[in-house]
Amino acid sequence: MVQPAGNFLAEPAPSDLVELAADERPRFWVTIDTEEDFDWAAPFARTGYGVASVPALADCQSYFASANVKPIYLVDWPIVADDRAVAILGAAQASGACEIGAQLHPWVTPPHDEEVNAHNSYTGNLPTDLQRAKMTALRDAIRDRFGVSPTVYRAGRYGLGPDSATMLAELGFRCDTSVRAGFDYRAGHGPDYRAARLHPWWVRTQAGAVLEVPVTTVFGGLLGGAGRSIYHRVARNGTHAGAALARLGLVERIALTPEGIPAERACKAIDIAIDQRLPVLNFSFHSPSLQPGNTPYVRSQADLELFYRWWDVVLDHLARRGVEATTAEKILALAARNSSD
Repeated sequence: MVQPAGNFLAEPAPSDLVELAADERPRFWVTIDTEEDFDWAAPFARTGYGVASVPALADCQSYFASANVKPIYLVDWPIVADDRAVAILGAAQASGACEIGAQLHPWVTPPHDEEVNAHNSYTGNLPTDLQRAKMTALRDAIRDRFGVSPTVYRAGRYGLGPDSATMLAELGFRCDTSVRAGFDYRAGHGPDYRAARLHPWWVRTQAGAVLEVPVTTVFGGLLGGAGRSIYHRVARNGTHAGAALARLGLVERIALTPEGIPAERACKAIDIAIDQRLPVLNFSFHSPSLQPGNTPYVRSQADLELFYRWWDVVLDHLARRGVEATTAEKILALAARNSSD
C-alpha cells in the first residue's frame, strides 16, 4: 500500500518494518553530522560560521579506520565547499574506509530565498519548490566534489516535512536517517518523533520507496515498556521533570551518542536495543565536537580525550555483545531482503 506522500510519521505497515531473522545479530552504524562550526545558542545566520574543525576530521577518520568502522559523513554545504574536507573525506571514501551522505542546513544552502529564522531552519517547513531546489543543489555539489551521488540523507535539525520522502526518492536517495525517535521538536517549530519506531521501515511513495533508519534512542528504567509514554507525559513539564524520573530509576531516555550521554549509560542502551532486537543501532554526533570549543559537549582538550575514550568503551562493549559495524549499503541490502521474505 502506498503511504501518503512523504509521510515518515505514518504508522508503517507491518510488512514495511525491517526485522532481524532468528539467527541474525544487530549491527551498528556511525552517522556523523559533518557541518560548519557555529554558535548553537545564537540566532541562525547565513554567514559568520567557521570551518576550523575540518582538519580534525582526519583524526576522526583515522580513529574509526583503526577500529574497522566505516562511518558515514553526512556533509552539508559549507563542508562540501571546503577543499580540506573534500581532500580528507574524499580520499577515505575512495579507499572504501567511509561513506559520504548529505545533511541539509537550509540557512546556509542555496538558493537563499527564505527568511532565516527558527521556523525555516527545519527544511520541511519551507515551500516544496524551495526544499527541492536546496536538496538538488546539495546532492549535485556532493556529486561534483566527491565523485559520488549520495544515497543517504539527513535533514538538519531532523527537519523532515510532509513532502520529504517523495522528493528524496525523486532525487535518487534510498535511505533517510532524519527521524530522532523519542524526541519532540514542536516547541521550536519542528517535527514530533515521540511515537516513531526504532526499527527501520520503508516509506513508500509514488516516486519510489525510501528506507528510514531512525537515530537510536531507547527508554530504560523500572517502568519498562510503559516508561516511554510516561516519560513524555511528565517531560511536558520541562527537562527537569524528565531528569527526576531518571534519578529515581523509573525511566530514562538514552540516545546513542557521545554528546551528553556517559559511556556506561550508552552501554546500558546498547543492551536494551539488543534485547529489543533492533536490526540497526544508529549512533550519531556532530563533527564540530571533534575540536574543543565548538559544541557544549567538548569544551576542552580533556573533553576531547574523553570523547574518544567514550568510543573506546562503547566499541569494546559492542564487540563483547557480538554487534558488528555496518554500512548504508549493507543496511539497504538487509532491508531489501527483509521486504522480499
